[in-house]
Amino acid sequence: MDRARASAPRRARLGVDLAMLAVVGLLLIAALGAGGVTLYQQFYGPSAFVVRYLDLLSSGRAADALRVPGVAIDRETLDAAGIDPGASEAMLRRAALAPLTDVTITSEKPAEGGTAVTVSYQASGHAGTSTFVVEQDGWAGVTPNWRFTTSPLAVVDLTVRGADQFAVNGFEVDRRQVSIDGVDAVALDPLPLLVFTPGLYAVTVDTAISTATGHGVLADTPLAVTPLDVQTEPTDEFVDVVQDRVEAFLTECTTQEVLQPTACPFGLRVTNRLASAPKWSIAAQPQVTVTPDGGQWQIPTTDAVAHVEVDIRSLFDGKTQQLSEDVPFQLTGTIAILPDGSASIRIGSPGDPAVD
Repeated sequence: MDRARASAPRRARLGVDLAMLAVVGLLLIAALGAGGVTLYQQFYGPSAFVVRYLDLLSSGRAADALRVPGVAIDRETLDAAGIDPGASEAMLRRAALAPLTDVTITSEKPAEGGTAVTVSYQASGHAGTSTFVVEQDGWAGVTPNWRFTTSPLAVVDLTVRGADQFAVNGFEVDRRQVSIDGVDAVALDPLPLLVFTPGLYAVTVDTAISTATGHGVLADTPLAVTPLDVQTEPTDEFVDVVQDRVEAFLTECTTQEVLQPTACPFGLRVTNRLASAPKWSIAAQPQVTVTPDGGQWQIPTTDAVAHVEVDIRSLFDGKTQQLSEDVPFQLTGTIAILPDGSASIRIGSPGDPAVD
């Protein structure tokens, strides 16, 4: 009887111990499961795959980013997506990447074709959000591999008016070197540039002829085409050169000893005969301005004044009279930038064909 009473508490304590061990085991299994889920999400899941790609962009490792499964793209895929298959790959390099910071996963959910991962970030200080779809691409041992179902590359359709040389995020580019048309590239034809998403792509122009700042676009959607139109402005040095060329042209016109200098924007008509050769001078040179004209430049209508000295013989009585007269006139012009970087300036009167 006493032995039975002693064994009962021991059995009770054993049951409590076993129960506690079971609870501890369950908690351990739950912790291991939670740890496994966390480990999967941080290192092996779809979000981790996207973050690794973005980390490569953040650190400027463009070549490594291109080797991420699903990033590189062929011409057939571009064509099928409605993108010019001749799009330049010049921007897919470290020198053209802008800072990418504060990358944060905002959602991960099933989507058609795989898993949609949405991220927020700061691209050169500009807040952005992008969504990438990834799919499993086999296994590496017991962990899954992933790839982008749609390449995270995109296209910036760039038009730069008034310049063939420009910079994208500080990377110097010559239109004729990256265009599929080479030296025959037309200034107003958009130049398709493949770029990484996400990323801010800022275009600047700083040449002897033209300048432009503050033009950029955030590429945030895979395989999207984003137009960017950059209008340059003439530099002060360029305007000064045009002013000098116009003044030289008009001065050359004054050497013609006729009332209507050939191919010049000024002249004088008289009804009587000339008794001496006309002597021309420019009393007031035009104050030239230069404005954009499509992909080139133009000189808007500008006022100037010529002066003529000539002796006139009257047809009525044969008397000779000295004529000293200011002759107001207007001029206009077009300016074409040649492949060698020089400027071809054609000057004429408003409504008349311009002449070199």
